Amino acid sequence: MDISTGLTAALLGAALTLSYPATGSAQADQTWQACIGMTSAPDDRISACSAVIDAKAETGRRLAAAYCNRGHGLTEKRELDRALADLDEAVRLDPAYVCAYTNRGRVYAFKRDIQRAMADYDEAIRIDPTFALAYNNRGDAWLGRGDFERALADFNAAIRLDPALAIAYGNRGYTYYRKRDMARAIEDYTMQIKLRPDLLAYINRGNAWRDSEQLDRAAADYAEVIRLAPTDARGWRNRGMIRLYKGDNEGGLADYDKALQYDPADVFSWNNRGQARLRLGDKAGAIADFRKALELRPDLATARASLQKLGVTP
Repeated sequence: MDISTGLTAALLGAALTLSYPATGSAQADQTWQACIGMTSAPDDRISACSAVIDAKAETGRRLAAAYCNRGHGLTEKRELDRALADLDEAVRLDPAYVCAYTNRGRVYAFKRDIQRAMADYDEAIRIDPTFALAYNNRGDAWLGRGDFERALADFNAAIRLDPALAIAYGNRGYTYYRKRDMARAIEDYTMQIKLRPDLLAYINRGNAWRDSEQLDRAAADYAEVIRLAPTDARGWRNRGMIRLYKGDNEGGLADYDKALQYDPADVFSWNNRGQARLRLGDKAGAIADFRKALELRPDLATARASLQKLGVTP
């Protein structure tokens, strides 16, 4: 059965925001809280921190915090060069500020400069050996290097220091998944979901259930993704795969129709919908889907093999 899976990438380390005392006036304090608040949206954080910086009323660590948190907002928007400039300034203003090193390390990780990311996480841990988030992010960097044991050691440390740090459970779960230890992966994803429900956590746990051949549980997690985010293609395409595994070709076809509605560039959905159409006797539709998959990814062996079996030139 030539169904393509396509795996979900590891979770990336979260960034840090820190709280400070009120600034004085109600309006100024509201702006400050939007700058450093844990729940601020990236655009709101950038706007509020820019207002704090432009007011030129803050100095020292408070000013560093404004740059650090604006850098966080810019990182979330993947404006990495601007984020790096802000975080460099935060480090310059306060060389002992762990927020700046942790967030700057995250930018370097996004830029695939793992050596510099590691150096910043190391410095954050040197400054504050109890700082759980720095261990989590360094673990993510070790995972990017393929060093599972060091990654696990850092995620274990992060969880020991902060048992409520949901992302550390997710990252450790993904490491166990990569090690093919599905039972421990599922346990960690379940804890992550308990602490802070997240779409990727449901997808990753669904993948672990799938690879453990517990298909009904996998389908339930993917269905939860669909419920939480009905326009996110990932829930549809993953549940579609389970339906094909279980022989529900019509259900699989319906799910892949939805997946391609929301993500028409997903090569695996084209390939797998082709499989569903082939099983349902729609040879012409299957050929069209396999060809579309090859158009998007010419080296996709499953689509090429399917066309060859049908006696059609890829």
